[in-house]
Amino acid sequence: MVIIVFFALAVICTGAVLGMIFSRNQATSALLLVLAFAALGGLFGLLGAPFLAVVQVIIYAGAIMVLFIFVIMMINMGQGIAPEKKKGIIVLACAMAIVLLIELVFAGRGSLPGAGVTGPGVTPTDLGRLLFTTYAYPFELTSVLILAALVGAIALVKKREP
Repeated sequence: MVIIVFFALAVICTGAVLGMIFSRNQATSALLLVLAFAALGGLFGLLGAPFLAVVQVIIYAGAIMVLFIFVIMMINMGQGIAPEKKKGIIVLACAMAIVLLIELVFAGRGSLPGAGVTGPGVTPTDLGRLLFTTYAYPFELTSVLILAALVGAIALVKKREP
């Protein structure tokens, strides 16, 4: 069962990334990236890393992608989605939300079904201690870099009034 789930998640992740690369619509690309992050969270769950699986789903697929979609919406205020495509996008978004919720429940319980990989390892407390002591500077530098990239992207696409 683990091998089947692994290959299914790998195919979903690879397909979502390829779809994201070849998509011409920014919103579709962002939703496909959410799907890739969700599949990656499932793969972390199969590896017996429930903390990383939950972080992947909550932080990346949730918070970061909401920020990306918000920026895309701000940049493309004049463009809208064609009415005939809205129904498909809503169905895809609902399906992805259900998949994310299922992964989150399984990751919170310890691992995905059939994984059976548990044991001692690095706890979230150990990760937090390392992140805010030894790796505090790279952590803060990364957050400033992401913020600068976001501000730069908004500044580049902002329309200048004559």
